[in-house]
Amino acid sequence: MSRAVHSSAVPASAVDPSLRSVGRLFPYLWEFRGRVLLALALLVGAKLASVTVPLVLKDIVDALDKPRPELVLPLALIMAYGFLRFASTTFADLRDVIFGKVTQRAMRRINMAVFEHLHTLSLRFHLERQTGGLTRDIERGAKAVSSLVGYLLFRITPTVLEILMVAAVLVVKLDWVFGAITLVTLVAYIGLTMTITDWRTQFVRRANTLDSEAYTKAIDSLLNYETVKYFANERYEAARYDKSLAEWEDMALKSQRTLGLLNAAQAGVIALGVTAMVWRAGAGVVEGTLTLGDLVMVNAFLLQMFQPLSFLGVMYREIKQSTTDIERMFALLNRPREVEDRADARRLEVFAGEVAFDHVSFAYNPDRPILHDISFAIPAGRTVAVVGASGSGKSTLARLLFRFYDVQQGGIRIDGQDIRHVTQDSLRQAIGVVPQDTVLFNDSIYHNIAYGRPDADREEIVAAARAAHILDFIERLPQGWETVVGERGLKLSGGEKQRVAIARTLLKNPAILILDEATSALDTRTEKAIQAELMEMAKTRTSLIIAHRLSTIIEADEILVMDAGRIVERGRHADLLAQNGVYAHMWALQQQRSEGSESQ
Repeated sequence: MSRAVHSSAVPASAVDPSLRSVGRLFPYLWEFRGRVLLALALLVGAKLASVTVPLVLKDIVDALDKPRPELVLPLALIMAYGFLRFASTTFADLRDVIFGKVTQRAMRRINMAVFEHLHTLSLRFHLERQTGGLTRDIERGAKAVSSLVGYLLFRITPTVLEILMVAAVLVVKLDWVFGAITLVTLVAYIGLTMTITDWRTQFVRRANTLDSEAYTKAIDSLLNYETVKYFANERYEAARYDKSLAEWEDMALKSQRTLGLLNAAQAGVIALGVTAMVWRAGAGVVEGTLTLGDLVMVNAFLLQMFQPLSFLGVMYREIKQSTTDIERMFALLNRPREVEDRADARRLEVFAGEVAFDHVSFAYNPDRPILHDISFAIPAGRTVAVVGASGSGKSTLARLLFRFYDVQQGGIRIDGQDIRHVTQDSLRQAIGVVPQDTVLFNDSIYHNIAYGRPDADREEIVAAARAAHILDFIERLPQGWETVVGERGLKLSGGEKQRVAIARTLLKNPAILILDEATSALDTRTEKAIQAELMEMAKTRTSLIIAHRLSTIIEADEILVMDAGRIVERGRHADLLAQNGVYAHMWALQQQRSEGSESQ
């Protein structure tokens, strides 16, 4: 039975992406179902009042068209006319007020869902993403939520509802021809609008894609401002940006031209419908089958109907554009998580902090293995350093321990617990990282240090800065703790950024410490000063040091030498020198470079 049901179901891929995107909005709106239902009731009330207005106007004209009209009747009708006008406008305003919270909350929830999901995606996604295009997609998607809900519920739905009501009234009050003309005009208008709009959507989508690409190029160029200046490539960057803008301009012009064609076609349909209605009403008055009031009523209905109908094309275009933007935003939500907690994942319990790599093999891509059968242990409170040439797999060890990726073979354990069986949050709370390239938020120094533990009090933050030997520097600054460090921390020197990184890691107070070539980008004097601070941090923690300069890891409890993803040597500094192998050769080369730089 279940197989039969499954086979008859419509596959998700067969459903139009735009409809899927609209469907995904429903749970966010239905959270406030009371407000939604009340807003819809007000919408119907507003349209009923609006449709009744021409009927009352007809009675007023017919009453005044008598040889000696009774003043009481027109006055009562005039009062009713004014009340209905007021009701139709007031109900619409109340509807917008009541529904406003629903739309804003939906935008907020969706934005939060996308933001949180992006933070759960793998490092691979964030290394490949284009920041400018990504932010553009999120920005347009968020705005599209409000546009789509507004147009669908409060523009398209009431317009179609009003036209159907008017058609029914015309059939009942006059004859079926009026209703037929109304419905034929409506069907022709909607059909023409949808056909042409669907055709021109390709130009709109392509224009949006090119807009995101141009925005990405601009952001990327500005983020790399110094590199552009180093190579005097301002003209080159401007040419690349202008090329993207030129492609966008071409597509935008095609979109604009097709829009003009659509507007002309829509105007023609409306003109034919209006002409047919007025001709039919005028002929009825001449023949005596219709009153002057009937003619006025038909004219009022025409004004009421075709004025919003004239914007139906704009609304449909906006809906198509909004669904396109929402589709792109929801595509981000559909991106699978490469690393995800298991259903039965538990919190990591750190007792001592022992780390063990057990026959670990890993590849970023199947055709390019990085690590081959790596096994080693870091006893609690000890320091293990990893050295090797670029591309040997050193930094991959740190990424795997932090669980940016999951290993393909083998396992990594902390105090005997496989890190794939614990929550990512608890794992990362137990590990502190001081990276080679410290990236800071474009905020105050206080914020950047406090980021290590946002709930820490000021005394703890000051103590961390003092331990990292950066407190004196901060207090000498004109703005002190409130000094803004600039985009990615570019207003600080390399040594100052590293001390901020050390301070926030000290504030986090992790049981396990990863130093990923934390001083390789610094000058020798700064490196020695910071290295002493890093070694002080490592004394009381289980530490994994990824090193480039061998002089910084002489005191490590064990040194692993990696080559092409394998451990080729291991031991303490003196033992490795005695082996006269790969490590001894690396040491000799670095000593020669050091002596050469000192003699110059």
